[in-house]
Amino acid sequence: MTTLAADFHAPSIAYTALSPILIVTVAAVVGVLVDAFAPRASRWALQVTVSLAGLVGSFVAVCLLAHHRQLTAAGAIAVDGPSLFLQGTIAVLAVASVLLISDRSPEAGGGSVVAEASTTPGSADERAGIAAGRAQTEIFPLLMFAVAGMMLFPAANDLLMLFVALEVLSLPLYLMCGLARRRRLLSQEAAVKYFLLGAFSSAFFLYGLAMLYGYAGTVSLSGIQQAAVVGQHNDTLLVLGIGLLGVGLMFKIGATPFHSWIPDVYQGAPTPVTALMAAATKVAAFGALLRVFYVAFGGLGWDWRPVAWGVAIATMLVGSLFAVTQTDVKRMLAYSSVAHAGFILVGVVALNRAGLSGSLFYLLSYGLTTIGAFGILTLVRDPDGEATHLSRWAGLGRRSPLVGGVFALFLLALAGIPLTSGFTGKFAVFSAAVSGGATPLVVVGAISSAMAAFFYVRVIVLMFFAEPVADGPVVVTPGMATAGALAVAVAVTVVLGVFPQPVLDLSNHAVPFLR
Repeated sequence: MTTLAADFHAPSIAYTALSPILIVTVAAVVGVLVDAFAPRASRWALQVTVSLAGLVGSFVAVCLLAHHRQLTAAGAIAVDGPSLFLQGTIAVLAVASVLLISDRSPEAGGGSVVAEASTTPGSADERAGIAAGRAQTEIFPLLMFAVAGMMLFPAANDLLMLFVALEVLSLPLYLMCGLARRRRLLSQEAAVKYFLLGAFSSAFFLYGLAMLYGYAGTVSLSGIQQAAVVGQHNDTLLVLGIGLLGVGLMFKIGATPFHSWIPDVYQGAPTPVTALMAAATKVAAFGALLRVFYVAFGGLGWDWRPVAWGVAIATMLVGSLFAVTQTDVKRMLAYSSVAHAGFILVGVVALNRAGLSGSLFYLLSYGLTTIGAFGILTLVRDPDGEATHLSRWAGLGRRSPLVGGVFALFLLALAGIPLTSGFTGKFAVFSAAVSGGATPLVVVGAISSAMAAFFYVRVIVLMFFAEPVADGPVVVTPGMATAGALAVAVAVTVVLGVFPQPVLDLSNHAVPFLR
């Protein structure tokens, strides 16, 4: 016993380097305590304050660590340029999501995340008090725990830590998907489907982890890479491990053919939660995918790149084709998210410094544009809730030029029109793919972009050139928080399209990964 104790050494943990993740985790724990002990009437405001303070503090910590590069926790976590860039991006996207949620308080009349007070008997003050007590304030600590997992996911440097991060980010999202009260059945269906998607993802990931451990004798990404370069007798384990691990990660990014339930999940979840999943979850998942395939399998491009080509082509084409057929704006944006996963995979396939840098830039620009697009959806409402059917948006731009114009800007950016952030992001990953010898993939990407432009422009034409619906939806005046989130999204979409060089330089300086 004494000998074992003497030989055991606890791993050294650089808490300062992990401060962005730790700050968010502490804020999540504080949120749980607030929900348990704070007076009901003040919980909503306290939860918003704690969440925003934690996210802003985490972003500040990322900025202070900008030039820090270190392996910590026995090499299980890498604090380097790409992980810090992605953590900062996730923090900004999470702030925007919290702002969208905060304006859906009982006093603001929100219906998807909180209960309505209008059907409660009694005086107005009594109804407001009861509604405040029914407010689903648990959404804030759940969101913060999910964000902590998202920040850990792209920084994890071994497969076990990757799996832990995968579960930490996924479990709260399963619950958050089921919090829409106006559409309870649809929301609960979304939660169950997302849980099943996550279960499949975890199962494939674990099988791949086991195969790779059997091949290399280690779960470290750099150790797997060294074993693959040296070569082992049983390459079957390596190939199976790469395939199964890749499938697990493809579920999380929503690539074809693993995307089938993604539109259902996005449609059924509360819209601010959908915005978080479509933006921040995709950023985290692609960060992990990039680290795994660039660090562990970077020298084996001949093994997995042909399959990645096929997945990227199928994802771009399927996402664009199915988006054209949608009559629901929320489902259209969901299939748009699938198509964009294919475009980002083009940067992954490039397997060079420019591909990694371009993918980081694309994730930032896509994330904020997507948050903004879903934020607009929360403002267009029918008596029964959000008006997401495409026919209800006819003439919306005539009746509300500002809302219609902002949504049109986001759609043009998602289509990749020049002078928007979407064009710069696509140019970055496509040029990297050309330099990496994947020109045919870029041709397919250009064709898919042209197809995607059709359904984006179709919505713009419907909003500004069709006759308004007689009993059309009401455009709600956004609260200060929602207006702030949309203003930031608009500013970033324009600035990264007109003057993107500083952020391109930042993403370029962030690479490569620390091994």
